Amino acid sequence: MLNLVLQKGSDENVRILCLGAHSDDIEIGCGGTILKLLEQYKRASVYWVVFSSDERRAEEARESAKIFLKQAESKSIVVKTFATSFFPYVGMDIKSYFERLKQEISPDVVFTHYRNDLHQDHRVISELTWNAFRNHFVLEYEIPKYDGDLGVPNAFVHLDQPTVRKKIDLIMENFRSQRDKQWFDEETFLAILRLRGVESNSPGKYAEGFYCRKIVWS
Repeated sequence: MLNLVLQKGSDENVRILCLGAHSDDIEIGCGGTILKLLEQYKRASVYWVVFSSDERRAEEARESAKIFLKQAESKSIVVKTFATSFFPYVGMDIKSYFERLKQEISPDVVFTHYRNDLHQDHRVISELTWNAFRNHFVLEYEIPKYDGDLGVPNAFVHLDQPTVRKKIDLIMENFRSQRDKQWFDEETFLAILRLRGVESNSPGKYAEGFYCRKIVWS
């Protein structure tokens, strides 16, 4: 396997854009990677956007983001109110927001949903990410769910056990509204992290998997 790193020193500013259709998507999909990046880059700036929420979930999303981004030098947390499960039908409004977003930030790395995710909201966000951020480093994260749409990631971020424990604990603590869902538990989150760790031969046993569609080697 080829190891890649961002072309940034630990004392340089790194601009990170995190996009999630729903309130817990970013944390589940790439929460461990965000925690690791903020440990490595002390001057990180993070723009964190959640596209759908009701009043309770919006509060959970903001509080979770604040905790995950505690070590960021600067952060912008945006929680929108697009109708959950209706993203394909309100796509024009979401597209308009992406057009404004790309004028506000030029990130070093973008985290978004997996293009082949079977949840319609996730797919819309992934498609519009690529439409808006054509010349950026984009990593698509995965969300385990009932649909059984997990694929074969081609990029991995190795995580140590303390980071994994922190990620899972924060998810379980911050998103209490989701605890009645049969898939939303520690075993699910640990299982996918362990599986990706096996696939990438992680020395710490765990990893988050991503889909990277374009890399320019210069």
